[in-house]
Amino acid sequence: MKFIVSSTALLSHLQAISRVINTKNSMAILDNFLFRLEGNSLTMTASDQETTMTTTIEVLEAEGQGLFAVSAKILLEPLKELPDQPLTFEINDENLEIFLYFQNGKYNFIGVNGDEYPQKSPLSDTAKTFSISSQVLLNGINRTIFATADDELRPIMNGICMDIHPEDIVFVASDSHKLVRCKNDSVQSGIQASFILPKKPANLLKNILPKEAGDVTVSFDDKNACFTLSNFVLNCRLIEGRYPNYASVIPQNNPNRLIIDRALFTNVLRRVSVFSNQASNLVKLQLSENQIVVSAQDIDFSTSAEESISCSYSGDSMGIGFKSVYLIEILNNISSQEVSIELSDPSRAGLILPIENQANEDLLMLLMPMMLTDF
Repeated sequence: MKFIVSSTALLSHLQAISRVINTKNSMAILDNFLFRLEGNSLTMTASDQETTMTTTIEVLEAEGQGLFAVSAKILLEPLKELPDQPLTFEINDENLEIFLYFQNGKYNFIGVNGDEYPQKSPLSDTAKTFSISSQVLLNGINRTIFATADDELRPIMNGICMDIHPEDIVFVASDSHKLVRCKNDSVQSGIQASFILPKKPANLLKNILPKEAGDVTVSFDDKNACFTLSNFVLNCRLIEGRYPNYASVIPQNNPNRLIIDRALFTNVLRRVSVFSNQASNLVKLQLSENQIVVSAQDIDFSTSAEESISCSYSGDSMGIGFKSVYLIEILNNISSQEVSIELSDPSRAGLILPIENQANEDLLMLLMPMMLTDF
């Protein structure tokens, strides 16, 4: 078996799928890329058993066909340092000895029998399918992934819930302190279903979607999902279980409303939070007509800070506490110049909304308050 391929094309595709490979694998063969040569098409696969990513490129020349696996480390590290040039792979079909020839030299290493590579789980006959714009999927993942949890006891909270309705799609993530709901009505799937996408495949999609332009075909059943892009196919095992009723925790009547410049508010929070208790990161927001006072203190070290910002506020004067790390994180994941913060009372969750939503998008972020015992 022999083929010639561009070093740059090979490297970019291998780097994209290499993120699937774990640092420690239960099976030694999972440290390898799987190569399949059929005609002029070279298909490459990386897997950790739960998530499998496949990509195909056209080779310049090919002789024969076959299946073999190559150590990811042996192949990736030298390729990163090579300038763009054609690479010639010659594989001995008997013992899988591989010679890789390039402009100024050659590499020699031994491949692994590709038949030992684990196969991805096929979807069941009851699988559902819909199409979604690559940009809409990327936005949904970008808006929500930071709010996913790392909870071994409640694994359903460790992923992004994709709640699909006939007229729209809703991306939801929560770690029980903060919640993000991103609704997009440009996706007319015509189906009613939902699944929980784990964090690892979500991050893989986040890395490859920016280079995509067309639609993504999503197929899923009760246990697995398949995302088909123009250059990649991602198969993953879903988190099993029912996602909590997120709509029930979003407070509906919030008479107190604050409109403030997002960047200005974020900068003040960053400065003031330096003086907060390092364990709690508690900052207090004292709201009154057209002004907000942001304060923090650490009684143990006798430090405190206070800054006032002019804003648009309508409602009762009130003081509410939030964990500054979470509040800054939420503000950083909103692109609107101004944000609206809607509150009912100091013990109930605050809603943080962009003043200008992107086209077809409805973004809502929720943050639970903290008790103001230190103030």
